Amino acid sequence: MNHKVYILAIASFVVGTVELILGGILDLIASSFQVSIAKAGYLISIFSLVYAVSAPVLLNITAKFERKKVYLWALFIFLLSNIVALASTSYSMLMVSRVLAAMSGSFIIVLSTTMASRLVKPEYQGRALGIVFMGISASLVFGIPIGIFIGNTFGWREVFILIALLTAVIMVIVAISMERLEPAPVVPIKQQLNALRNTKMLSIHIATFFVLAGHLTLYAYFTPFLQETFGLSSGMVTLVYGIFGLAAVAGGGLGGVLSDKLGAPTAVIGIIGAFFLSMVALPFAVKLPFILFLIVMTVWSALSWAVSPAQNNLIIQSAKGNPDVLISTNVAISHLGIAAGSYVGGIIINGYSSLFNGWVGSILVLLGLLATVIAVTRPSISTSSIHSK
Repeated sequence: MNHKVYILAIASFVVGTVELILGGILDLIASSFQVSIAKAGYLISIFSLVYAVSAPVLLNITAKFERKKVYLWALFIFLLSNIVALASTSYSMLMVSRVLAAMSGSFIIVLSTTMASRLVKPEYQGRALGIVFMGISASLVFGIPIGIFIGNTFGWREVFILIALLTAVIMVIVAISMERLEPAPVVPIKQQLNALRNTKMLSIHIATFFVLAGHLTLYAYFTPFLQETFGLSSGMVTLVYGIFGLAAVAGGGLGGVLSDKLGAPTAVIGIIGAFFLSMVALPFAVKLPFILFLIVMTVWSALSWAVSPAQNNLIIQSAKGNPDVLISTNVAISHLGIAAGSYVGGIIINGYSSLFNGWVGSILVLLGLLATVIAVTRPSISTSSIHSK
């Protein structure tokens, strides 16, 4: 395996941390700028919304430029976004930093995956992509708990100082060790959107949207949920996020295994169905002893990350030909779901108990399950027909 792939994985780890960290330090940011938890949560919504639309656009704009140079520029903008965040003197300034971080971060992730596949022999491409995505999932296990610990111990600005330093180090390593990579052909945005005309693929994308929206309705506000229901200290909240992250990484592997063993259609329906039940159970589990609540939460976490590999496998099996276009649009839709869920969750927590976040989230996941049932009952398509439009 080319060692440069691990550099790309580390960059993905840092981006993943920035994307998800705010869910753990919302209370600190809300207090710092004297805004409500709901308004602080909109920083997650705007990040996901910008993230969803940026990568396809930036890929097309930079299609003719050498990849290493583009990657370094994306890292520089990402570094700048974290400097703006730590220097923010107002909520609006922090919002600008999130927009910059989302634009550059989404581009870094896409470039990391495409560059990783080109740095290795064809027979190692799957493993190379797996390593990059391990960097993203590892941000759940290590990045977010570390960020919460630093935020509660030293202050939320210090979190962005650490991320800025890591980004600067990655830029230096990439500049020194990465070879030039000439650009590869990019699928036009119009061609990507044509994929959504098919009923089967449209249903899969709708399912992705509602499942992620339902999940983030609660997960984006999980810290206030834990504080309201159990009165946990910052140290215990950090521990709970660590457990969540470990379960999430395990869930990603579980989703792939179940997809191979049961077949993608059966696995997706089973996983989303179980995920729905775990979402329903979570608000009731707060009445149980804390250790039993943790078990329910662990199941919820694992299932939340088991959905994605099974869904991607369903897309690959359903699209006869090259499914890359459909996977890329599904990724964009997933971040729209994250943005919508964190926005809806903010409205709920602003006026009601955080327990309602779990119940409303369950309804959204149920809609995703219904869309999945529609998807698996429709015939597969040929991506060549999409490409020809």
